[in-house]
Amino acid sequence: MLSEEKIKIMTSLARFEKHEGKRIFSINRYFKGDYIGNKLFQSFFSYTLSFVLCLVLWGLYYMERWLTTMDVKVLTATGIRVGIIYLTGLVIYLGISFLVYRKRYEYAARAGKVYLSRLKRLDKRYEGNTRPLKRTKGGRTL
Repeated sequence: MLSEEKIKIMTSLARFEKHEGKRIFSINRYFKGDYIGNKLFQSFFSYTLSFVLCLVLWGLYYMERWLTTMDVKVLTATGIRVGIIYLTGLVIYLGISFLVYRKRYEYAARAGKVYLSRLKRLDKRYEGNTRPLKRTKGGRTL
């Protein structure tokens, strides 16, 4: 028998799965530390790649100046400065990434608990309907 309350719960579950499902269910497969560590690892490589690309573009732009000066002290000082800029930017970027991915995991964990509680509520509604049906013949119970 259809119940309006069951239909409402199933509709809210379907809506939740459609809008939040991909994000939440993929995150909940990991432990918190594993998920954050994986994302920080990806962030490290993306930051390093983008920094190297920007450094190459900067080097190509100032190529003539580098070729005319070619002083070892200036090149060493520039290399140290670039290294400090890289490490500072990396620490800031990884810190921001850590905060963002921690929040995402916590949101997914809370949403997963809400989803499971709705499923349990729906399951309880179905438990009342699992009584065995008695066969009747002409209004009499057999």
